[in-house]
Amino acid sequence: MKIAVKNMVCNRCISAVEDILEDLKIEVNQISLGEVETKNQISDKELETLNLKLKSTGFEILEDSSKKQIEKIKTLMITKIAEEDLGDDFILSEFLSSELYRDYSSISKLFSQNENVTLEQYFILQKIEKVKELLLYKELNLTEISQKLGYKSVQHLSNQFKKITGFSPTQFLNSKEKKRIALDKV
Repeated sequence: MKIAVKNMVCNRCISAVEDILEDLKIEVNQISLGEVETKNQISDKELETLNLKLKSTGFEILEDSSKKQIEKIKTLMITKIAEEDLGDDFILSEFLSSELYRDYSSISKLFSQNENVTLEQYFILQKIEKVKELLLYKELNLTEISQKLGYKSVQHLSNQFKKITGFSPTQFLNSKEKKRIALDKV
């Protein structure tokens, strides 16, 4: 049985969901970002209990097909950004269309209608959160960060960062409050 799970955005999320399933003694074939495949069919009561446990830790079972699709779109974008391997020739529309086997305009329309933000805006917001993370680690300079996240130049990254956060990357690093947003809250 396949179960779509909302807000699974990283490996720790997979581990947390695994723990919940183990506690409930639900056997699993596979767990990936946004999806659990159980070995056996589970009852409505077990599903309800699972959903309550998931909700208590910030996750949720998705039953609506549109919501499942949106969660898959988000997971694809977050995973792609996490790889830190976006070339400056990366094209979001081509990537999503090829991964989802759907026309980009239908993907974009579905996402915008349900999330009140365009795919491109969401992708930029996710990239900016990744920039914040990389800046705080202080392992890479801005040039390296811009290259890993598909910016054409450091200036492009800096302009986009300031437009979204109100700070330049340097101002962000020097501020007392280095506010980051959880990826599932973007």
